[in-house]
Amino acid sequence: QVQLVESGGGSVQAGGSLRLSCSASPAVKNCMAWFRQVPGKEREAVATINSWDRTTYADSVKGRFTISKDIAKNTLPLQMNSLKPEDTAMYYCAALSGDCYSPLLRPESYNYWGQGTQVTVSS
Repeated sequence: QVQLVESGGGSVQAGGSLRLSCSASPAVKNCMAWFRQVPGKEREAVATINSWDRTTYADSVKGRFTISKDIAKNTLPLQMNSLKPEDTAMYYCAALSGDCYSPLLRPESYNYWGQGTQVTVSS
């Protein structure tokens, strides 16, 4: 069983930065991702990292967000820079129990989820 707990959300002005963290217990999984969702819309993949630590990003966040694995701390950070109002959403951490070697962009591909952390960007 894997438990995921997100933290680091909050309110920030456009152009600012936030660093989200997903604490994974008992350990970071090989295949993980950050998703986000706004009310009335589908959950979308923001950034993924696979078993080879290769990363993929949604076009809307490329060059601004960075996903990584911190194995020593058992966390999955998401560094978010140059934030825009359209980044406002609930952000969720997701993990797959096995390995993945290609980007998994669909929520149903993951079998573990955190409770989410809210990010609000004001203009």
